[in-house]
Amino acid sequence: MHRCGLGRVRSARSRVCQLSDTCREFHSCCLSRVTSSRVLQSNSHVVFSKRCASFLPAQAQVVVCGAGVVGNSIAYHLTREGWTDVVVLDQTKAGSGTSHNGSGVLGLFKPSSEREIVTYSVNLIKALQEDGHNLGLKQCGSLNLARTRDRAIAMKRRIAYTKPSGLECEWLDRHEIKRRHPHLYTGDLEGGVWVPGDAVAEPYTVCATLASLAQSQGAVYVEDCSVERIVTDEVPHSQVVPKVTHVVTSLGTIHCEYFVNSSGMWARSLGKRSSPKVRVPVFPAEHFYLHTKPMREAADDHPVVRDYDSHMFCVTRNSQFMVGGFEPHAKPAFTDGIPREWKNCLSGDEEHFKPIRVAAEHRLPVLKGTQYEPLVNSPDTFTPDGKWILGEAPEIDNYFVAVGMNGNSLQGCGGVGQAIAEWIMYGSLAKEMLAFDIRRFIDLHNNRRYLKERTREVVGRHYEILYPSQCEYRLARKLRCSPIYIEQETRGAVFGTRMGFERPLYFDITHNRSDPPAQMPEGSFHKPVFLDCIKEEYQACREGVGVIDLSSFTKIEVTSVGLDKYKQFDAEETKSAANQVVEFMQKLCSNDVNMPLGGVVHSGMQNERGGYENDCLLIRRSDNSYLMLAPTTQQTRIMDYMRRQITPEACVSVADVTSKYSVLSVVGPKSREMLSFICNTDLIFYENMAKEINIAYASGVLVLSFTHTGEPGYTLIIPAEYTLHIYRQLMKLGHDYGIRNVGMMTMRSLRVEKFIPFWAEELDSTTTPYEVGRGYKVKLNKEYFIGKFALMRQSTQGLKRRLVHFVLEDSFDADVDIWPWGGEPIYRNNHYVGNTTSSAFGFTLNKMVCLGFVRHHERENVTPEYILQNSHFEIDIAGKRVAARASLQPPKMPKVKMDGISSYRPKARGILTHK
Repeated sequence: MHRCGLGRVRSARSRVCQLSDTCREFHSCCLSRVTSSRVLQSNSHVVFSKRCASFLPAQAQVVVCGAGVVGNSIAYHLTREGWTDVVVLDQTKAGSGTSHNGSGVLGLFKPSSEREIVTYSVNLIKALQEDGHNLGLKQCGSLNLARTRDRAIAMKRRIAYTKPSGLECEWLDRHEIKRRHPHLYTGDLEGGVWVPGDAVAEPYTVCATLASLAQSQGAVYVEDCSVERIVTDEVPHSQVVPKVTHVVTSLGTIHCEYFVNSSGMWARSLGKRSSPKVRVPVFPAEHFYLHTKPMREAADDHPVVRDYDSHMFCVTRNSQFMVGGFEPHAKPAFTDGIPREWKNCLSGDEEHFKPIRVAAEHRLPVLKGTQYEPLVNSPDTFTPDGKWILGEAPEIDNYFVAVGMNGNSLQGCGGVGQAIAEWIMYGSLAKEMLAFDIRRFIDLHNNRRYLKERTREVVGRHYEILYPSQCEYRLARKLRCSPIYIEQETRGAVFGTRMGFERPLYFDITHNRSDPPAQMPEGSFHKPVFLDCIKEEYQACREGVGVIDLSSFTKIEVTSVGLDKYKQFDAEETKSAANQVVEFMQKLCSNDVNMPLGGVVHSGMQNERGGYENDCLLIRRSDNSYLMLAPTTQQTRIMDYMRRQITPEACVSVADVTSKYSVLSVVGPKSREMLSFICNTDLIFYENMAKEINIAYASGVLVLSFTHTGEPGYTLIIPAEYTLHIYRQLMKLGHDYGIRNVGMMTMRSLRVEKFIPFWAEELDSTTTPYEVGRGYKVKLNKEYFIGKFALMRQSTQGLKRRLVHFVLEDSFDADVDIWPWGGEPIYRNNHYVGNTTSSAFGFTLNKMVCLGFVRHHERENVTPEYILQNSHFEIDIAGKRVAARASLQPPKMPKVKMDGISSYRPKARGILTHK
């Protein structure tokens, strides 16, 4: 067996993945080992090299549901690595779903997370073609057109952070574009990007070839077999995640270890056919393609054309022009459910497609007056955020999902198939897939009406300019709201969403209470028009009092349960059982969380490689319970991670109590005096401690001497029903303290300026505490915690990358220049060394500040000396390099303290009656 293949030897994988060189080599090995098995071909179609099975096997190691291009890719990669006991099921015929249609475009000019997957797909298809399989592959390149100045900026930003990855791309003016494609009208263009590596292939041929290769390597295909139910094992209690045991189909039952849902637009309904149900938030949209009759002008070597500002693309193939698009107002398909004979229920909508056709005829005048074939309607599946859905379902162990290809299954098929195969074989991935993780959703995302509305908008966003931090969805909003949402709205809040939760981004200082709700202005890559609003909020946090609503944060209660079965034991044995929760949290956390009652600890939860699985705040509520605050987007992900660490015999329970509490962060030097007055109690208590207090007429409020901004202040954890009352009293009393509402953008400015890393920007499963300067929060003297040994090795062997604080030099003009927004490449002495992760304007420094990871351009490890000595750093912002000053420490800023304001007395005395 090849060293990359695990086969039967590792049929029972470990949940705790020990990723070695074998795992890291898996990606490269797959391409180097493409089989020489042939696909039987005719002039018109491809058939499988082996016939599909006439019966359903009784068992298999892996069952894949859906024989489209993604499912076939998963089967191919599994069998390629020695996992040959694979059965692929399809409710009709393999490859007869939506995979056989599509543009066939393989586009590489994408954000880095997607580009890696698409690059693998292109290389795989290229390798198969070189091995003798005629997949219709042509590397014709692409022209990505910019009609507006902002589109040009967006493309130049992408060129800047794409080129260091090795992708060849260049900016062309309109005359150079015309030379690349003589049929294009270029008179209204700012320019465009030429990507020579982009390609086109035949979707159905690729789909059938992958299936044939999987068959030749041992996979069994069963057609006309509908999956009716996925059955799981019995678990001792609800805290244990059930595991797949068998699949009930229309042809009988098949037992398996792993199940893969790659059923495309049927994935959501299939997810409901298990207990517990699996959440797969996808919805089909009608997707149209228009082909011309064969034309002499349609040369096959013409590049793919993407006219983003017209939501249109054009491909030449088989002497035809094919026009498609991602329309801004899409049509959800099969809104009453997908009929079995779905192909007979589709028709072309000429009126709906007309804007795309007109745009194509404007861009390619050769199309005017030409004859077209009937409009093709080939629905495809879209997700609520326009990104793939990949990974192991949080509801069921060994149940994997690979769906949501968002209008182009082909370009992701190879990389997605490789990733899911690696996930199954090794238990996790060596690379970060946070953007595509199925655990980024909660129940609301799977609501049918929500999905239908969101689909209308999400299709067109694939071609829209997505201004950083300024491009929120319009449809399917106001689902999850803070108890003070209406109050915030009347005070000028401009909202954004995270996990469906409405959060104030900033408060419009020009807004009056009688005005309609404030809206986000048109986006910009330059200085935001609302920067003055953020500045006032920032100053309140530094000089007065700011109130930040953090109610969207994930809140988890961890406690001991099942103590009733210990009643026959003595007190010492019962205490030992209760202490299991402390041992459980000590195992998960890299910091020491066995603190006194009321203690507060900020800790990471690491994986076996030392990377972050969570960044959280823990409050010790009792001997056997903790309350945890975690990032908003972790609500499903961290619950899943923690539940999978609970053994069947453990007396530990984790519960999501996010909706039970609100969280208000009261920040600034006057926060203590203001809160002390409203509470009628002195709030001077030890740092990193919490205590329960009354605020106004509300009881049971937990106050922490901790903020997420680096500024002095408090975090209030409030029973949800008291939030509105407390907020109103804070705003009324706080008037004389200079209180202001503060949004998430100001919080970002505060934390970036002070060099505070955040989840999903600086912290993820590939990042360790030492790399972000948080080694002091790692307690290696603890007996054991997950990731301890990896962190011990890293602490002695050195770091491969470090998070660095950058301040842009005076050559950057914040009023005129394009701003950095994250993702910009970093250069040291003209060598590419990394990318920024986040940025903000630092009002105290009066400079633009960026955070970013730096690697050594030649050696494996990076040292402080490499960063700080004999180094000249530059950050490439849309093609312009700007000098930046690097530091490994937070900048020196005037310290804001609680003391020094004791002489201040508010005018608004007597507002509350204290009891």
